[in-house]
Amino acid sequence: MTQSAPIPDPAQLTARLIRCASVTPEEGGALQLLAEVLGAAGFECRRVDREGVPNLFARWGAKGARTFGFNGHTDVVPPGDPASWTHPPFSGHEAGGWIWGRGATDMKSGVAAFVAAAIGFVTETPPPDGAVILAITGDEEGPGKHGTRALLDWMAAEGERMDVCIVGEPSNPDRMGEMIKIGRRGSMTLRIEAHGVQGHAAYPHRARNPIHALVRLLNELTEAPLDEGTEHFDPSGLQVTTVDCGNPASNVIPERARAVVNIRFNDTHSSESLDRMIRARAAAVSAETRVDFAISTDVSGESFLTRPGPFVDLVASVVREETGLDPALSTSGGTSDARFVKDHCPVLEFGLVGHFMHQVDERVPAEQVRQLARIYRRILERYFA
Repeated sequence: MTQSAPIPDPAQLTARLIRCASVTPEEGGALQLLAEVLGAAGFECRRVDREGVPNLFARWGAKGARTFGFNGHTDVVPPGDPASWTHPPFSGHEAGGWIWGRGATDMKSGVAAFVAAAIGFVTETPPPDGAVILAITGDEEGPGKHGTRALLDWMAAEGERMDVCIVGEPSNPDRMGEMIKIGRRGSMTLRIEAHGVQGHAAYPHRARNPIHALVRLLNELTEAPLDEGTEHFDPSGLQVTTVDCGNPASNVIPERARAVVNIRFNDTHSSESLDRMIRARAAAVSAETRVDFAISTDVSGESFLTRPGPFVDLVASVVREETGLDPALSTSGGTSDARFVKDHCPVLEFGLVGHFMHQVDERVPAEQVRQLARIYRRILERYFA
């Protein structure tokens, strides 16, 4: 049993973290606070900042031992107009059993819960046969290029390794214990620009209308579903999010037209296969209309799945015992940093109920944060048993 500083109350630690105004990419003192709390408990802490983005790596136990990891972020989205809030957005105000402030749900509470659980585990139990790693970034709400990616790159260079990992993002829609995320759809955005020939609307034969060609391509992309879904995923979705030509005149055929398409895709596809499909369809439309297309692609992440097995079963059993609910194994929702961790080790997401994320008056029940910390600690105890 390790002797160290007292185990932090996860609800109080959440409030302290909220008081750190860490609007991405500002660190705001949040990682410094966590390094102090973890360091006092015997964790080896290293800052892994890259390109001005703040990141924290903390390990208790020997490098190379069997290792359980947690991942999360302390950066938050801007609060908007502070006057719209019942309590100041960075006050960490506690009232009526609730903790108020930006990041209360997404996800300073999740970070506080796994920090408290990890400290409690290593200080109140016999030393485990292994190590606990906490990888905490300040760049999840931002571009995501130098946060968890930087931590994983640094870990690879330093010979650090997680065998499994939980990302502490809010995963439950309405009640604690109803959902574990075992994967996520991929996400990609395509910017399509059609290049035609400008002309007078009364003489269309002397022009090539890029809008007509672009609308034809978009219709082909949206008229039929990409797939019917798979065993663990809902059907992929393709959405046209904007169409524009910037033309103020009603009697001029424009030279160019632009559209943006966002695709959330399951494991039927990869970003490369979808990119090839769209470029092939654009080429066919171009051949018939003589309008050229330029396409740029931005991929936020590929689809991934941690298949049910011992790791998923362990987490699900603890959640069931603590909450009384049988958690659904889901791949719904948007993206998270699990899309990076999945290339390092098996990963799943389990955290709080996601109410009030990014909203004015973001808040979380204090007891729910404590319950999450209990779940995380029992997972650690079961994993190293």
